[in-house]
Amino acid sequence: MNVMFNISYGLYILTAKTDKINGCVINALSQVTSTPNRIMIAVNKNNFTTQQILNTHKFNVSILNEETDFDLIKRFGFSSGKDTNKFNNFSAYKIAENGIPYITKGTNSYISAEVVEIHDLDTHYEFIAEIRAEVSLNDIPSITYSYYQTNIKPKLSKSKKKVVYVCSVCGYVYEGDYLPKDFICPLCKHDATYFVKSEI
Repeated sequence: MNVMFNISYGLYILTAKTDKINGCVINALSQVTSTPNRIMIAVNKNNFTTQQILNTHKFNVSILNEETDFDLIKRFGFSSGKDTNKFNNFSAYKIAENGIPYITKGTNSYISAEVVEIHDLDTHYEFIAEIRAEVSLNDIPSITYSYYQTNIKPKLSKSKKKVVYVCSVCGYVYEGDYLPKDFICPLCKHDATYFVKSEI
């Protein structure tokens, strides 16, 4: 097992706006200072949301709670905003004061932030952002990445016995005895280090 998977993460929906509203699922968010009140997020460079943040320097983060369902994570985490309108036929959101949506279904709060620093991390950008607003929606506990794996993500079928590699972020299953080192998940765009070998 990859020891990095032992680090505790939350799950969040990161939203941004340029000529369209968009969002993606992230798990890398933390508060870095309280004075000034700043957070850090890390987002894959391939994400359309990343390009929107680079253009506007603004975003919202909706914090997922234990009422989150797999459909919500699938909507925002399994496709790209480059060719999909993730808000199409979706009404569980409102527009914050900064003009960017926040998610009202399966979330307990949201944060509006403005980027003050950008660091290039090869495959990702790290955005350091100052909090402009923080709003509580309910008291339902936030989910951790471990909670998602145990309680929300669909379980693999046990009907077949074969070697597969499972994306630990979105659950995409790659079938085969060998996963190429340069493989990129077609759904969430994470690299091969996020895949876990399994036999089913």
